[in-house]
Amino acid sequence: MDPVAVLGQILVGLSRAMILFIVAAGLSLVLGVLRVPNVFHGSLYMIGAFVAWTVAEAMGEHPARLWAALVAAPLATAAVGLVVERTLLCRLYQREHLMLILFTFGVMLILNDLVKLGWGPTYRSLVPPEALQGSVSVLGVALPRYNLVLLLAGPLVATALWLFAHRTRIGKIARAAATDREMVAVLGIDVGRVFAVAFGVGCLLAGLGGALVAPTTSITLGMDHTLLIESFLIVIIGGLGNLWGALVGSLLFGVAHSVGLLIWPQFAIAFPYAITAGVLLLRPQGLLRSVW
Repeated sequence: MDPVAVLGQILVGLSRAMILFIVAAGLSLVLGVLRVPNVFHGSLYMIGAFVAWTVAEAMGEHPARLWAALVAAPLATAAVGLVVERTLLCRLYQREHLMLILFTFGVMLILNDLVKLGWGPTYRSLVPPEALQGSVSVLGVALPRYNLVLLLAGPLVATALWLFAHRTRIGKIARAAATDREMVAVLGIDVGRVFAVAFGVGCLLAGLGGALVAPTTSITLGMDHTLLIESFLIVIIGGLGNLWGALVGSLLFGVAHSVGLLIWPQFAIAFPYAITAGVLLLRPQGLLRSVW
């Protein structure tokens, strides 16, 4: 097997893994702090892609159109998530997980219908700026320039999340609330506000993932379904609520699918799921420690 081809597939897989990580990290944060399995997380990812396309189209050929889209889309999805959290979800935190799943599933259906009303069923595409078109040579591999943006985005988001969790007061309180929310409340801290911030950050990451993936794929209804399933699997094999586990799971998932395309293209989609099954058989609790 050509080593350059293998390296090329690995780099492409790593690029996709960064998108998966950013979305899965938001889901993991919400799961870890709020203990809410947010089923409409994928819808926010889709909304992020549509908002990014809208902003880029509105700016025409302006060289900063993509960067403006990468700022506007996460803010828009964070706003949508906060409206849902502050008006409805905050009333259900004490309910069972089944109730939370049903509620967030209902929100997913509503959001998907709103996207259909707002943007219609037509396929959209977002062309990256000229500076990010074409390819560059990386160790002999012709890698699309935009993939370099994705390869940088993942580590930057991981670092920002670590700084948020370990270097900010609200982040430290969120970590404490993930372990013992009752004790945090007894100390006089407004747990509801902490939950709102954590949920908003999680939704922001979903929108960022959607905006980042927009130049690489068709933007259409239903683009959230596969991503949602993959994100939940990544969170499970990484360890529920563990951000670094989400990163490891994303790398496994992305690279397995990409290398699978090279080894056995007809069944490439099965490779990451086979690895997921193997991980869960060996470590049912996930690769890293769950915060639950």
